[in-house]
Amino acid sequence: MKSNGMKKYFWITALLLAAGTWSACSSGRKTSQPADGITKTPQFASPVSEQAEEISLPTIESHFLDKDEATSTVYLLVTVYKGKQLLSVEEFTSRFNLNYVVYSDYGSRDRLGFGNVALSTTNVSKSGDHFLVEFDVKKPGNKETGVVLSEISEAGTMKKSLNDLPIRFTKLRTSDRFGIFNAGTGQFVQRHYVTSGEPFIIRSLRAESIPLYVYYYDHAFEPASSPMNTAPRTGSRTMSIDSLFQITSGEPTTFSREGLYYMVTDTSQAEGLGLLVTNDRYPKLTLPELLKGPVQYMSTNQEIKDLQNGDNVKKALDKYWLSLMNGNQDMARQVIRSFYGRVEEANRLFTTYKEGWKTDKGMIFIILGNPDKVQRSKDREVWVYNQRGNANNINFTFNRRNNQFVDDHYELVRYVEYQPIWYPIVEAWRTGAIR
Repeated sequence: MKSNGMKKYFWITALLLAAGTWSACSSGRKTSQPADGITKTPQFASPVSEQAEEISLPTIESHFLDKDEATSTVYLLVTVYKGKQLLSVEEFTSRFNLNYVVYSDYGSRDRLGFGNVALSTTNVSKSGDHFLVEFDVKKPGNKETGVVLSEISEAGTMKKSLNDLPIRFTKLRTSDRFGIFNAGTGQFVQRHYVTSGEPFIIRSLRAESIPLYVYYYDHAFEPASSPMNTAPRTGSRTMSIDSLFQITSGEPTTFSREGLYYMVTDTSQAEGLGLLVTNDRYPKLTLPELLKGPVQYMSTNQEIKDLQNGDNVKKALDKYWLSLMNGNQDMARQVIRSFYGRVEEANRLFTTYKEGWKTDKGMIFIILGNPDKVQRSKDREVWVYNQRGNANNINFTFNRRNNQFVDDHYELVRYVEYQPIWYPIVEAWRTGAIR
């Protein structure tokens, strides 16, 4: 770094420490169409139109909770923009229709149920930058699981978005029976994290008020390893329990300490409801100690060591980015915005029992961006990138793995053959070609 730059103490990373330096992308999972499995055109980033009156394609995330012996409740988190503004609830309910079909499995045409849901203020509410849509589906008497395929379409146009949701009717997990609800609004919270001190309620739709045993882990999980790292994992896979206490379902509570909380109805259970408690800026990263983490996906071993061992993390980060951009501060600003914007979006989309940027999906998303297609089946997702650099039709396969904390834990299938694809894209980040 040049001496005059140091005299001015021009912190590039100050962009990330100040509130509101860039707008978070509101996003949903993907649209889909039924197939043998489901092929989706992903919409991780919100399709905000530049034309003031253009209505965007809805983006959808989904979850379900057991309601009673006969029904389950499906929650859809829907994002629709008019130009750059989120639609009002009234305009959304008047312009869009919702239909659903319940299939017995991916790739099956065995229909277990279907219906049209009339959208109104009774089942649609505003939830931050999204709409929360609720509807019930009947449980079939002879099936343990199914797939709910929901379609939201705009009246009078060809615009529509589909979402697939695996659902259990029997043999329920704790996370199927209990959900996280906002203590103020009573709305279902469709994520695996809350911020420190944020009031929430762990609630059952069956109005059960029972003790929940809460395990607290003050554990820093490791980030995802390289897509080329095929070596088996080493070391212990157990964690020390830092504390154990009880809360009561249906009652407001807060967790002040950051870390992982794991809730069960019985201490002998093999699975429960995991909840990550984060700082109040999450999913943004703003603290220098946190900002240095994700850059390891595009850094050399020596650069990672320098960041880890530096006495002043702000200075080390500033030096890191300016060194990569050959001292070009404007270019560094742009790359920083792009990179940490993806980190924020990865946190919002992929947080499980650990931060989203640390997951396998988060790593691929940060470096390569949105996949062009997602091929999904019951226990697998394949992200397809049509072209990145000189490579065409790049596939990354994620297998769903059993996990005691969450039900949507996926692990990347790693190959050494990713090297000629991965390294040129990383180099594009390091030279400012991606910004």
